[in-house]
Amino acid sequence: MGAVVLVVEDEAKLRGLVRAFLEGEGLTVFTSGSGAEALTIGSRVRPDVVVLDLGLPDIDGEDVLRELRRSYDVPVLVLTARASEEDRIRGLELGADDYLTKPFSSRELVLRVLALLRRGGLAPAGTAPSSFGGGLLVIDDQRHEVRMRGGQVQVSPTEWGILCALARVPGRVCSRAELVNSVRGYEWEGYERVVDSHVKNLRRKLQDSPESPSVIETIIGAGYRLCLQRDA
Repeated sequence: MGAVVLVVEDEAKLRGLVRAFLEGEGLTVFTSGSGAEALTIGSRVRPDVVVLDLGLPDIDGEDVLRELRRSYDVPVLVLTARASEEDRIRGLELGADDYLTKPFSSRELVLRVLALLRRGGLAPAGTAPSSFGGGLLVIDDQRHEVRMRGGQVQVSPTEWGILCALARVPGRVCSRAELVNSVRGYEWEGYERVVDSHVKNLRRKLQDSPESPSVIETIIGAGYRLCLQRDA
């Protein structure tokens, strides 16, 4: 079975079209027309990507997004008519990994879903975990896990992408635009504003004080860098 995508869209015709677009790429697609059903299906099949409409008949899509984020680590592409910049920013701050407004290009939808699947892929077998700061922080690509002070940290796919981008060259400053490209695979100027929110969430999860950071440091006017050195 190919990668699994859950499409959550209350309009039956559009739901069928999105399913056809994705199945044409060899993906396995489950669909739902309501938030409650989507959460049930999601917990059962554990999809690799969720395509989520925000205007659902029973539960607001933002609440569905929050619940998905609490339940398990899955990339979420919001597909919605809510097209203002404020709506985009809010959706991304809530934990969406991408945001596409209606009407949309079928090809763009497919490419964005495929990009999310590539970002969620496992590292090649045999890749050893990367350790930083004398074992304080460990990033395990193969298991897609982050450990801080020996305890596992649950991060969203976007937070994972930002952390991995910073960890590639510890001490090097990554601009917000560079981090956007690392986690999304393409540029979207408006998304740079949300990078700060994702870094704030990462710091909280890593128990890293924003006033005196020991893991992720803000370089004013430039971006962010990982403070910890890579262990030998």
